Amino acid sequence: MSIKTYTKDPQAFLDYSIAWSAWLADNETIVTSTWVADSVDLTLSLLANDGTLTTVWIAGGEAGKDYLVTNTITTVDGRIDERSITLTCEQR
Repeated sequence: MSIKTYTKDPQAFLDYSIAWSAWLADNETIVTSTWVADSVDLTLSLLANDGTLTTVWIAGGEAGKDYLVTNTITTVDGRIDERSITLTCEQR
């Protein structure tokens, strides 16, 4: 699976989501979701999890840099997996 890349202005405060429904088994839901950035340049907040879709709001970043943000989930069945997104910071 390829990592999705998004472009973000350093001043923007935006939400990013990962849809897990295609990966989850029937009647399986996400019970925990954590997000981690590879840099302290980004601020992650307002985490949400509706059972199949996980969301994080991200602020910050420095123009000209790329960042990796990883979402790790645990399901009601005890399965654990992770997906990452790349944020490319550009002044807009």
